[in-house]
Amino acid sequence: MTVQAETVRVWLVERTYSDDEQNLIILTYATPDGERYFRKERALTSFGDIRDTTAAVDAEPGNLGAVDDADLRERYATEAQRMADVHDPGDLI
Repeated sequence: MTVQAETVRVWLVERTYSDDEQNLIILTYATPDGERYFRKERALTSFGDIRDTTAAVDAEPGNLGAVDDADLRERYATEAQRMADVHDPGDLI
C-alpha cells in the first residue's frame, strides 16, 4: 500500500457497536501518539455482508479529530503502538 504525502496513517484502537443504531459498528483508528483519531462507521445489512477491517488506514488530515481527554489519548497511543508493533497496515483484523 502506497502512502501519499497528504495522508496520515492511523491504527485500529477500538471497535464498538452503536447503542443508538442497530447493526452499526464503529471503528476508531488513532495516530501512534494518540492525539488524533479517525472514526469509521459501518452498517451491517446482513450476515453475509462481510467487509474487511485492516490494522491501519491512511486518512486525510481534515478527517481526523483531536483527542482532548488525556486518559483516552494515552489509551489510544498504547493500542496504536501495539497494533503497529504486531501488524502490517494491511493485516485483516
